[in-house]
Amino acid sequence: MIPGWLRLVWFDSLGAKSSSILVDVGSRKILVDPGVAVMHPSFPAPWEVKAAWAEEGYRAVLDAARIADIVVVTHYHYDHFTDFDPRLYRGKTLIAKDPNQYINDSQRRRALSFYSRYFPEILGARLEDHLTPPREREYPDPMESLSEASSRDYGDYAERKRQLLAQGLRWFQRRAEKWSRHPWIPEIQGEGGSLLFADGRTVEIGEARLRFTQPLFHGVEYSRVGWVVALVVEAPRFKLLYSSDLNGPVIEDYAHMIIDENPDVLVLDGPPTYLLGYTVNRINLERAVDNAVRILEEAGRLSLVIYDHHLVREPRYRERTERVWERAEKLGVRLATAAELVGQVPAVLQYHR
Repeated sequence: MIPGWLRLVWFDSLGAKSSSILVDVGSRKILVDPGVAVMHPSFPAPWEVKAAWAEEGYRAVLDAARIADIVVVTHYHYDHFTDFDPRLYRGKTLIAKDPNQYINDSQRRRALSFYSRYFPEILGARLEDHLTPPREREYPDPMESLSEASSRDYGDYAERKRQLLAQGLRWFQRRAEKWSRHPWIPEIQGEGGSLLFADGRTVEIGEARLRFTQPLFHGVEYSRVGWVVALVVEAPRFKLLYSSDLNGPVIEDYAHMIIDENPDVLVLDGPPTYLLGYTVNRINLERAVDNAVRILEEAGRLSLVIYDHHLVREPRYRERTERVWERAEKLGVRLATAAELVGQVPAVLQYHR
């Protein structure tokens, strides 16, 4: 059921927030997003059970790290990276989201905290001695590259959407001013490892290739929680796309990108249905469902979709994304949570009444 080259290290459906995989490309093993976080208070399980699941998840991450050669961090949320455990990073190449640009304030603070320990403990150098002067550059409006999302007809919601995009652009411009003012953390090679920034990068590993996207919104347009990079792993026997946190994807152009890549295996974080009525409205949930259905219909090589992470944080997730599951079954594409793929009931259903 699960390809031999892929290990599902930990996912939300196993009981703790995470979206971590280990990919074996033959000459190297790549650990993607080694982070685990305890589930939120409303998650239907006792606190001690949630804490135990998080501990088990972190042990799984450490176990995978022991055999990994490369560690990938797609963004600086604690369910995707760990600050700081040298067992995860020592002796490895770290390919991480650029902490200098296309990053929000909280992730920038987390990145600074992380690298202030990573530099001396892994590289044998002080971060303060290697910071470089600010780099001034122009940052175009990201909506200019999102033609499908920009042309979507929102009907009665159109005016409100226009207001939200205008507010988002102002927020983005304030962030861009900061990126041009603060000192930059550099890429570096040191005594115990090396640091590369992922954004838009391609890394050749023998016959395999890692390709990272340019920064993508973490959810809707101008998402205040920042940006992520998605990862494509191309090897002679397979093609994997790890979406990171696209929340569905909710943005149509990101669905188009996944379709164009046409992977065999897709790791897709579904929409966070547990936030419906709070930070997720019905329109954006329907966008995410529409986009997932479109991916299933148009990405012709898909054989497996691991549909997990934000999706399985409340027990009605399947009902609220029903069209996706129905379409996958009709098309013969295996769509499942990580828990189901390893023969378990998703954690969110285990204590639900």
